[in-house]
Amino acid sequence: GDVNSIRIGSGSNIQDNSLVHVAKTNISGKVLPTIIGSNVTVGHSAVLHACTIEDEAFVGMGATLLDGVVVEKHSMVGAGSLVKQNTRIPSGEVWVGNPAKFLRKLTEEEITFIAQSAANYINLAHVHATENSKSFDEIELEKKLRKKFAHKDEEYDSMLGVVREIPPQLILPDNILPDKAPKAAVAH
Repeated sequence: GDVNSIRIGSGSNIQDNSLVHVAKTNISGKVLPTIIGSNVTVGHSAVLHACTIEDEAFVGMGATLLDGVVVEKHSMVGAGSLVKQNTRIPSGEVWVGNPAKFLRKLTEEEITFIAQSAANYINLAHVHATENSKSFDEIELEKKLRKKFAHKDEEYDSMLGVVREIPPQLILPDNILPDKAPKAAVAH
């Protein structure tokens, strides 16, 4: 944001080691900020340079988007792809490669996944905020509780008729665990 603005919409997540940069103008004098819409997921180590990513789009790990790129709503850039200057990726498409090219249309399940990905990271942010607000004593108590409840075999316990209650503060939201994520309904 040194020579232009960076705007990031609500519910978006930009993962570790990513770089978001801007350009003052391009050769023709067009102003080039970086605009990231709402509920966008940007994978680890992506480079976003003076581009626009519309709402509910997905940029894979290690992808590079150059000046003037527009990634439309409900579209996906594959991991490791290089999207050349002034490329527009239409809504509902997957682009991959170096240089990135159209691969195929997104499925309804993939479009749902993009929205769910953003929601999962929002929930994870809440978990981190809660953890970071705990006192030292609360953390120490939880460590003791985790140790007490570690290595318990629920199946074995149930055969013995033993029921162990897990303290609520040790239970993560279901959508943080990949195998517990709720399946979003697909409209037909």
